[in-house]
Amino acid sequence: MATPKIFESEYRFMQILWEHEPVNSTELVRLCKEGLGWSKATTYTVIRRLTERGAVVNENTMVRSLVAQEDVQEAEIDELVERTFGGSLPQFIAAFTRRKKLGEAEIAMLHQMIDEHKEA
Repeated sequence: MATPKIFESEYRFMQILWEHEPVNSTELVRLCKEGLGWSKATTYTVIRRLTERGAVVNENTMVRSLVAQEDVQEAEIDELVERTFGGSLPQFIAAFTRRKKLGEAEIAMLHQMIDEHKEA
């Protein structure tokens, strides 16, 4: 199953949900009011939209995610690389590193990931 599209404000909601799940919908309303400044109606609208897209489930007032944070992040990166860089990961990395200098530890981590990918 493909990871459902999660928009920016929904992602902030999902971060709260991932941290507290499973969570009672009343408690989730309170957390969204504190963390996002959302009204009760906004929170319930987002729960409904994400339920319709298969990202969350609300059973007996308990809300939990149906998608992992890592899956949502990966889908977003895939979409960004495809849309902006024509699917070219090297172009994406080149653009990223022009703006942000990598430290030795980050470079070593990237080398390790590449080596692990070669072995797989």
